Amino acid sequence: MPEGPSIIILREAAAKFAGRRVLRVSGNSRQDIDRLRNKTLKAVRSWGKHVLLEFNGFSVRIHLLLFGSYRINEGKDTPPRLSLGFSKGEVLNFYACSVKFLEGDLDDHYDWTVDVMGDAWDPAGARRRLRARPDALVADALLDQDLFAGVGNIIKNEVLHRIRVHPESRAGDLPPRKLAELVAQAREYSFDFYRWKKAYVLRKNYQVHTRQFCPRDGTRLSYRKQLGRAKRRAFWCEVCQRRYAQ
Repeated sequence: MPEGPSIIILREAAAKFAGRRVLRVSGNSRQDIDRLRNKTLKAVRSWGKHVLLEFNGFSVRIHLLLFGSYRINEGKDTPPRLSLGFSKGEVLNFYACSVKFLEGDLDDHYDWTVDVMGDAWDPAGARRRLRARPDALVADALLDQDLFAGVGNIIKNEVLHRIRVHPESRAGDLPPRKLAELVAQAREYSFDFYRWKKAYVLRKNYQVHTRQFCPRDGTRLSYRKQLGRAKRRAFWCEVCQRRYAQ
């Protein structure tokens, strides 16, 4: 599943279509995508893992789910879920994704303060929301889009290793300093991820995700295919990542 930084890269690439009129619409979405024909795309925005195509009076939310993708000015062998054609033969294609119309103002649909890469990100609010979920495993809390919109499994694993916290620690057991580190690194690592991905060196910078040995102490990493309520893959070091508990 593409994580927040990848969606920012998509948003930046698609921004060239803002202010242009949609001339052609096709795709196998069950939504009424024909309503987009001859409409002007006002802006391309994002929130967490959502791409938002903003028009007058409504927006289209694109969620790439687990296997979604996009192409600009080229296609794939499979039919797109949504294809928007512009002048000069240019096209924006989305595949294997969720397409949903959001009526009215986007501010009525989103809390921008929980988007870890957004300008309105509120770390104090994130700390308050974490304290209100004392029984949540930190691995689950990081993947909760109502807390950390944009954080995915790679960021989760890497952040917890970076701050030396075991994924099965509970949020309420973290001392205030560690809780603040978790919130700060959710954002900082997301921007590191963004820079590395743009430079095509993201995988080279993984410390624990899909790795076998801890780069700090050489210990063989622990691995679980499904961890926590989210049941996502987890990689961690039993030596340097502390399991906090009362």
